[in-house]
This record gives sequence, C-alpha cells and structure tokens, in this order.
Amino acid sequence: MSSSAPQRQTRQRTTIAEVLGELDEFKSAQDIHDILRHRGHSVGLATVYRNLQSLVEAERVDVVRTPDGQATYRACGEATHSHHHHLVCRSCGRAVEIEFEGVEDRITALAAENGFTGVDHSIEVHGLCAACSA
Repeated sequence: MSSSAPQRQTRQRTTIAEVLGELDEFKSAQDIHDILRHRGHSVGLATVYRNLQSLVEAERVDVVRTPDGQATYRACGEATHSHHHHLVCRSCGRAVEIEFEGVEDRITALAAENGFTGVDHSIEVHGLCAACSA
C-alpha cells in the first residue's frame, strides 16, 4: 500500500498528523476538520481528506470503517510498522492495536485453497471499552 514516490511534507499535512498523534480514538475527516477549525486553522475539508489519504498511503495513519461505512482515521502506533488490527469502541471510538497470532498464515492458506492471489485484509473488532460499558 506504500506509495512509491516520496511525499512532500506540507504545513497542513504536518498539522493534521499532529492532531492525529494526540488522539487515542479513530475520528472522521469531518471530526478532524472541526478540531483544526476550532484551533484556528483555516483548512478546507477537501484538504483534510486529501492529506489523510496521503498519510494512509505513507502508512502513518490507520483507516477503519465504522459499522455504517464511514472512514475514520488514527495515527499508527509508534512501534507499529507491520500489518495489524484493531479493537474499536463503538461508543467513544477508542482503539487498541492488536495482533492475532497465526491469522496472517491462515488467511494466506484460505486464499490459496480457494484459488485467490494478491489477497489483502483488515480486521476490526468492535465492542464497548471498559469506560463506556461501566
């Protein structure tokens, strides 16, 4: 998924990455746009979407879809440089990066057994975090 061309680091991209780095939960582009505007940044929503996509392509930002299909974003964990999955609170959006031991091999095997190649996947497990279920 990495983009082959190096990406220019713009002021907007830096600001968006900084906001994402402060969040523990996934946020929509609109939420991120609202945070930026509240902090006094004049940036358009289209610019936020474009920069989020660039950050996703650079593997600096994770994107997951909510149950209603909306894309939400969060900075990748500092130690995370490999494929990973998430536990996501469906109430507050808090997310935890998780790894399933053996799942990558199993998916590869299932794909091969069914004649699929070039398989990609993402796993997001949705539930309620401890704070929201209390």
